[in-house]
Amino acid sequence: MASGGLQLLGFVLAFLGWIGIIISTAMPQWKMASYAGDNIVTAQALYEGLWMSCAMQSTGQIQCKVYDSLLKLEGSLQATRALMVAAILLGLVAVFVAVTGMKCMKCMEDDQVKKMRMAVFGGVIFIIAGLAALVATSWYGNRVARAFYDPFTPVNTRFEFGSALFIGWAAASLAILGGAFLCCSCPRRETSYPPSRGYPKNAPSTGKDYV
Repeated sequence: MASGGLQLLGFVLAFLGWIGIIISTAMPQWKMASYAGDNIVTAQALYEGLWMSCAMQSTGQIQCKVYDSLLKLEGSLQATRALMVAAILLGLVAVFVAVTGMKCMKCMEDDQVKKMRMAVFGGVIFIIAGLAALVATSWYGNRVARAFYDPFTPVNTRFEFGSALFIGWAAASLAILGGAFLCCSCPRRETSYPPSRGYPKNAPSTGKDYV
């Protein structure tokens, strides 16, 4: 029962992490304009994401523009896109595989060994998806930090971490942690010892044995 509870906990955490990766990928707030200067007008907030850039006016109106050409984007941005999309697809596969191996499901009940392996395999895929999202968000965040501290970057074009990055980091951590719990929910095999052989019992003496 303990392994079943750990398995369910791992699946819930990994599933929430996968949902967070989807939300982070779709959000435009991967980086936001920094207002560190003294003479910068803050009438609008600028955001940039993987798919579009947005400007929010002081009135609350938001205007977004999707990136026109894929070939004009930076190679690092395209790589970040690819990693996040790969993480989403891997998470989708992991959901189906892990659900098949869950003890609370009736699939493959006749073969518990294969069912257990499916749950562990789903956990491994969740870990890979979380690592892909973690690499993508960390890489993007490193680029934002380097550009912010670069003295040659104009003050009015500096950006800071957006909320999508923090959601991506948290989601990747949940996916990795949940996948690890799924892998650890596999019960250990008990060591089997060969059956002990009993010594033959001496036949009861009938009193007729003579030397």
